[in-house]
Amino acid sequence: MENEISNSTPNTLPSDRIKLNVGGKLFETTISTLQSGGPDSLLSTLSTRPGHDPIFVDRDPEIFSVLLSLLRSNRLPSTACSFSKQELADEALFYGIDSHLRDAVSPPPLSGIDASIVSTIFPASDGLVSSFTAAADDGSVCIAHGGQISFYDHNLTHLSTVRTHLEDITSIRHVWPDVAAVGSESAAGIHFYNVSSARYIESIHWTDSTDPRIYKARVSSIADSSSQIFASFECPHRENCILSIDKSTLQISSEITRQSGSATKNTVPGKLTWLPETGAIIGSAVTCGAFGYSGYIRMWDPRNGEVVWETSEPGSGRSSRFGDSFADVDVDAGGLTLFKVCSKSGDLAVADLRRLGDDPWVYINEKNPSMRIIGGASNCVLHCYKSQVFVGREGSLEVWSKENNGDGEGLYRRNFVDKEEDSKRGVIRKIEGGGDRLFVSRENVEGIEVWESSHFSDAILV
Repeated sequence: MENEISNSTPNTLPSDRIKLNVGGKLFETTISTLQSGGPDSLLSTLSTRPGHDPIFVDRDPEIFSVLLSLLRSNRLPSTACSFSKQELADEALFYGIDSHLRDAVSPPPLSGIDASIVSTIFPASDGLVSSFTAAADDGSVCIAHGGQISFYDHNLTHLSTVRTHLEDITSIRHVWPDVAAVGSESAAGIHFYNVSSARYIESIHWTDSTDPRIYKARVSSIADSSSQIFASFECPHRENCILSIDKSTLQISSEITRQSGSATKNTVPGKLTWLPETGAIIGSAVTCGAFGYSGYIRMWDPRNGEVVWETSEPGSGRSSRFGDSFADVDVDAGGLTLFKVCSKSGDLAVADLRRLGDDPWVYINEKNPSMRIIGGASNCVLHCYKSQVFVGREGSLEVWSKENNGDGEGLYRRNFVDKEEDSKRGVIRKIEGGGDRLFVSRENVEGIEVWESSHFSDAILV
């Protein structure tokens, strides 16, 4: 693609042409191609240099050839496979066109129907994953394994591993691009670590000098907004609460709720979700005993700590569902919808968060007889991402996608994401989306799976 300049080339070039000497190899291109890298890029700056002599750049010429092709066509040539992602990323960062490279190597928009496993991330040590968190904007991921955190960037390139002071990490949340908040079922407090520099930052504990029951409170779940971090704490005597922590100061700003965990409806929330549009925080708890599943879903207003809406199961919902409590719950924050999967029937139900009541659930029926759910959903995991609902049943993975039926009403359709051999990998324990990827961890299986859609998912057959 590049044109080497021979000794017979005149010293003058057309006004829109420019010569570069990269690592001893001569290139000829247009000023507009260099300026397509953006006004703040080094290449755009070089395009304004006066004179006709080749501009010397002391970098790798072979990688520059790849990046020049990227600027010309907005995609990487086949020769890019000769270099690692890190080599391409380092050179793109030097030239100031790293955003172009990121767009070129990013997977297509995530479509659960067309997703498949493209790779598996294995932490450097203690390969069994205890928890993980993915950044929604770029798909970078932090994996907790034992008492360590391994950090992978948007290219899924390993950047660092942090050895924390904890023996194990059971909850983790990406609260800043370089900072993760972690909690453990075996140690008190919520702890903050800079995963890029492998540095400990701060710890916060739930304490109350007037109440001797409040001690050694451990974190069960973590969520965050643009300005606050929300963490549910539980003490050895089952007292629990949700603390709101100011992001700018890492100080406790409020105690949203306090309850005793002696009853099912007052156990510590095992999952928290913040709703940007309403400012509310939703928490849910699920317990399983000799008589099956039970739990609650509760919505709080963080400004005053009051409960906005709640439901407990079993005991609520339509009569035919009495006793069929949910096995898991998740929230589509963008669509303001709440989903649950029933523990006995395995049915999926949806509720509109703008029209909540005593029985807000609409149960989604599978009209295809061959795809109807048979049996319960005791080992079931639910995750909402990009207007799709991913459900892990034992080892299988399925997606419910919303389609428009023509009259403005949405209709959810169910499809299997995985293949038969995928479902035999092990019981799915956690699903989380990040960027245009889906990450899945399984019980007693090392690493986490990376799922992406095919580049041909939007192709039109002719």
